[in-house]
Amino acid sequence: MLRILSRPATRLMERWLPDAFVFVLVLTLIVMLAALGIERTNPLDLIRMWGDGFWALLSFGMQMLLVLVTGFILASSPPVRRLLRSVAGLASSAGSAIILVTLVSLAASWINWGFGLVVGAIFARELARQVKVDYRLLVASAYSGFLIWHGGISGSIPLTVATPDHFTQDVIGIIPTSQTIFAGWNLLLVALLVIALPLINRMMMPRPEETVLVDPAVLGEEADLPPLPPSATLAERMEASPILMYLVGGAGLIWLAQYAASLGGLNLNVVNFLFLFVGIVLHGSARSLLGALDEAVRGGAGIVLQFPFYAGIMAIMTNSGLAATMSEWFVSISTAQTLPFWSFISAGIVNIFVPSGGGQWAVQAPIMLPAAQALNADMTKVVMAVAWGDAWTNMLQPFWALPMLGIAGLKPRDIMGFCVVVLLFSGLIISGVLLYA
Repeated sequence: MLRILSRPATRLMERWLPDAFVFVLVLTLIVMLAALGIERTNPLDLIRMWGDGFWALLSFGMQMLLVLVTGFILASSPPVRRLLRSVAGLASSAGSAIILVTLVSLAASWINWGFGLVVGAIFARELARQVKVDYRLLVASAYSGFLIWHGGISGSIPLTVATPDHFTQDVIGIIPTSQTIFAGWNLLLVALLVIALPLINRMMMPRPEETVLVDPAVLGEEADLPPLPPSATLAERMEASPILMYLVGGAGLIWLAQYAASLGGLNLNVVNFLFLFVGIVLHGSARSLLGALDEAVRGGAGIVLQFPFYAGIMAIMTNSGLAATMSEWFVSISTAQTLPFWSFISAGIVNIFVPSGGGQWAVQAPIMLPAAQALNADMTKVVMAVAWGDAWTNMLQPFWALPMLGIAGLKPRDIMGFCVVVLLFSGLIISGVLLYA
C-alpha cells in the first residue's frame, strides 16, 4: 500500500517541486501577498520588514554551514569511515539498509538535531556504497529520523521553558524537562515513531525496475592519500605532519572535557566544536582534513544563499501579525481537550514559513499559553504540541534538509515524495497521542 502511495507522491514532487532556492522565492511572494491581503500591511512597511529581517539568521546560517562542514570532516576521517563501513555491513539487503539508516538517524536526532542531520547523511552515503538500494529513499529515510528532534534532549522549546527567566515565565513558570521531554506521553510518542518510521520507510521501497541507484560520482572516491615523494618541500611536510594537528586538536579535546565536567549542555556551538576537533585529531594531518573540507564546502551553497530569504519570511510573518492571526484562528475553534491538537496543526503550518523552533515559539507562545489557561487545558502538552508541530512539517519544508542534501548530493525533489508519506502517517500518530494519551 505505501509503495503504491509513495509512487505518485514521488512523481508529483519530482515534476512540480522546484529547486530549493526557487521554492523559497515562491514562499516569499506568498507570504508578502498574504500580509497584504489578510493583515492589510502597507506595501512599503512590508518591504521594510522583509529587508530589516533579511540578515537576522546570519549567525545561525553560519552555524548550519559548520554543521555540514565539521560533520563531514569528522565522518570522512579514516577511523570513522572504517566504523561506518563496519556498521553498514550489518545491512545485508536493501530493506535492512532502509531500516538501519532510519534507526541510526532517529537515535542521533533524539540526542541532538544537528548531530542527527550529519550522521544520517554520512551513514546513508556509506550504506549506498555497500548495498544496492534506492538512494532517494535511503536519504529520505535518514531525513525522516529528524522528525523526533523536538521531542528529544536538544528540543529548543522544552529547553527554553525549563530555563530560568525565560520570556513566558510569568505565565507558566518554569516547566522542568521531566514534564515535557521525559513525560510519559512524550516518551510513548517517541517510542511509537521509533517503531513506525522504519516500517513506513521499508514499505515504501520501490520495485527493482523502479529503483534509482546512486551515481558513483555523488559518493566520490575513498582512496587513501598518496605518500609524500622524497622531494617534498618543508611546507608539504608540515601539511602532512600530525604534530600540529595533535597539539591543537588535543587542546580542543581538553576544553571539551572541562565543559563536560562542568555539566554544560549540548548546543549547536558545542556540537560543531566537538565535530571539528575530534575530526582534526582523527585526520592526523592538515592535508587529509583540507581534502575533506574542499568536498564538504561544495554542498553548502544552498545554506549560504537561502537562509537570508527565510529570515526575511520570518520577519514578515512575525511583524505583520500573520503568524499570530493564524494561531488565533486555531485557538478560536479549540476546547480544553483539542487545544493541544490544534496547537500542533497550527504550529505545523507556521513552521512552513517560520522554520525555526525558537522563532516559532516566540510567535505562538503569547497566543497559545493564555488560551491554555483560559480553557484549563494541559499546559505542558500544549507546549510540546507546538514543538511537535514545528518538527512535523520539516518533512515538507526543505529548510532543514539542506545540510543533509548537501552531504548526500541530492535535491529536495528527490526525497520529498517519500517524506510526504512520512508526514501523513506520523501526523496521525502524533495527533492520536496528543488527543488521547
